[in-house]
Amino acid sequence: MSGAVMTSVVTDKRRREMVTPEGVTVPITVASRGARIGALMLDFTILFFGFMVFNLLMIWIFGGLVDELVEGVEEDVTGAGEFLVILYIIVLFLARYAYFLVFELGPRGATLGKRITGIRIATRDGGRLTAEAVIARNLLRDIELFMPLIFLLVAPSGEAGSAGLAGLAWFLLFMAFPFFNKDAMRAGDVIAGTWVVEAPRAKLADTLSTQGGATGSSDLTGVCYEFGERELSIYGEHELQTLERVLRDGQQEALVAVHDTICRKIGWNPGAGDERAFLEAYYAQLRARLEGDMRFGKRKRDKFS
Repeated sequence: MSGAVMTSVVTDKRRREMVTPEGVTVPITVASRGARIGALMLDFTILFFGFMVFNLLMIWIFGGLVDELVEGVEEDVTGAGEFLVILYIIVLFLARYAYFLVFELGPRGATLGKRITGIRIATRDGGRLTAEAVIARNLLRDIELFMPLIFLLVAPSGEAGSAGLAGLAWFLLFMAFPFFNKDAMRAGDVIAGTWVVEAPRAKLADTLSTQGGATGSSDLTGVCYEFGERELSIYGEHELQTLERVLRDGQQEALVAVHDTICRKIGWNPGAGDERAFLEAYYAQLRARLEGDMRFGKRKRDKFS
């Protein structure tokens, strides 16, 4: 049995080894700076067109009230106008913060732009991506990007004076930050303890799907690996993703280490030499269990949940 082959060629300069809290070494690839910039541009494009659609919807629903509100923003507005102003403020707030937080706190750890470019967020210590880390790295985006951009937008009007030059220097400093460290981390990543890594789109082998090979019959030994509720209830989505990365990479040392860790957790002793078949079976059955629970609104994000 062989795992899927990645189609992209990765230089050794971006290859890293991440040690999980269980002591398992997982090989990863740090995302390129170009991929990160492309993902950010895609996210801003998505937000821009989303706001345009929202604005057109408001014009269609409220008629000329939007135009009147824009023209007479400094005058007294009606109750409907105040409601519309509040609605726009809420939408802008959600676009600025909630978009990044919701997607990056999801199972994939990536916004739509990151998914398109094939990258995601991960913790540098190999642990679970926490809400605190995601919030911290996104709040830093205000200091890194939005605030200096405001200075730059105000500067051409002549009202900002030297603040425009300060904003430009500020902007260039933070934009250059990823180029001065080998892991291409921005300031938000340093503070939050995260980095951005590649999330290959390569599909898993058929034996890893929930339809085929879920019983885990080994071609090498003929053993049929079947796990019960107790064995499968130990791990959650985070551990499933870690196991998926190990199977995709296919490094024997990592397979052996993960095999030994899982066996200790579930109390099995199947012996050595058939690690891949064991892990493929465990992956398929754990994935089927988690997906089945999700259909009923139950989620297990990690082994601590």
